[in-house]
Amino acid sequence: MALTDIQIRTAKPQDKAYTLNDGQGLSLLVEPNGSKGWRFRYRFAGKPKMISFGTYPEVSLSAARQKKAEARELVANNVNPSEIRKTEKAELKAAAANTFEIVAREWHQHKLEGWTAGYASDMLEGLEKDIFPYLGQRVVSEIKPLEVLEVLRRIESRGALERMKKVRQSCGQIFRYAIVTGRAETNPASELTGALKTAKSKHFPHLLAPELPPFLQTLSSYHGSKITQLATRLLMITGVRTIELRAAEWKEFDLDKALWLIPSERMKMRRPHLVPLSHQALDILSQLKEITGRYRLVFTGRNDCTKPMSEAAINQVIKRIGYNGKATGHGFRHTMSTILHEQGYNTAWIETQLAHADKNSIRGTYNHAQYLDGRGEMLQWYADYLDSLEHDGNVVHGSFGKRA
Repeated sequence: MALTDIQIRTAKPQDKAYTLNDGQGLSLLVEPNGSKGWRFRYRFAGKPKMISFGTYPEVSLSAARQKKAEARELVANNVNPSEIRKTEKAELKAAAANTFEIVAREWHQHKLEGWTAGYASDMLEGLEKDIFPYLGQRVVSEIKPLEVLEVLRRIESRGALERMKKVRQSCGQIFRYAIVTGRAETNPASELTGALKTAKSKHFPHLLAPELPPFLQTLSSYHGSKITQLATRLLMITGVRTIELRAAEWKEFDLDKALWLIPSERMKMRRPHLVPLSHQALDILSQLKEITGRYRLVFTGRNDCTKPMSEAAINQVIKRIGYNGKATGHGFRHTMSTILHEQGYNTAWIETQLAHADKNSIRGTYNHAQYLDGRGEMLQWYADYLDSLEHDGNVVHGSFGKRA
C-alpha cells in the first residue's frame, strides 16, 4: 500500500532501523535516531541496485515519487541511475574546485614570482574586499558580464576609480587564466569597455613648502591610529613608495647602523634599495618597536597582524586631518624631490633615493649603496627641515648639498 504524509510523519523510531514501502522500489528507511531516508531499489543488467533520494521532510513524499519516476524512466532506457548520480557528484565537485575565488588565488600564486611583495598584497586585498564577497563562490565559467559589472559599479559608486580599474584588470587576467587552464570559455570582464567610468589622468596631489607647517602640526595632533600616524611621518622623511613602506619587515632594519635595506622583491624596479635613516626616522622606529616589535611586520593591519596595513590607511589619515584632495602618500615623494632640487642637492642623490631608474647616472650593475653618504646627509637635512617648519624654526643648509 502506498504511503501517506501522515503515516510518514507519525512513524516512530525503533531499536532497529525499519522500512516503510511506497511501491515500485521506493521506500523510506526509519533509523533508530529518528532520521528518515528515501531509498530506491531497482535492477540493472540483471543485478540489484539502490540509490538514495535524500531525507524526509527535506525531500517530500511527492518529490521522492517524482525522483522515482525519473529513475525508472532511465532504467527503461537502459541508463543506470547510479552512474548518472556519480556523474552529477563529479560535476558538483569540479564546480566547487573551480569557483572564482579558487581560480583567482591560483592565478595570484602563479604570478607571485614576478611581483613585489607589496604589489602582491595589494592585488589580493582588492580581490578579497571587493570581489570575493560577491563572486568568490560562483563557478568561474558561469559568471556573466552583468554580474562583473554590478560588482565593479559598487567600487565605482565609492568614487574609487583607480581601485576599480586595477580590480577590473585583475578580473580580466583571472578569467583569461581560467580559459587557458580549461575552466572557462569566455572572459566576461573584457565585455565591459565603455560601461564604467574612467579616472582622469592627473598628478598625485602634493604639498608645497609653505603648506607643510600646518600639515605637520595637524598630523602631530592626530588622535587616530598611532601606527598610521607614524607611518605617514616616516613616509615623508624617507621618500619611499607607500607600497614599500606598508610591507616593511623588522628584519630589514639595522637600527645600529641606521640603515633600511628593502629587498629587490619588494621594489618596483626589482633592485634592492638601501635607505639611510635620519635621527627622526630612528625615533619613529623606536616608537613603533614598542607597538609592533613582536610581529614580523612593522606596519601591521588593523584586524590581522600577519598582514600589512591597508592600502588606503595613510591616505585616510591625510583625509581625516583635512587634506583630502590636497595631499597623498605618493605625493610626499614629489614634495621631497621639489624641495631637495630647489636646495641644490645633486640630482643623482635625489633620484637614487627615490629609487628611480636614472639612465644618465645609473648604468650597468646597480649598486644599492650608491651615494649612501651623500643621501644620508641629504635625508638628515630634510628631516631637520621638516622639524623646523613644524616648529617655526630655521635649519641651515649644508655645503655638501651641491657636491657631485
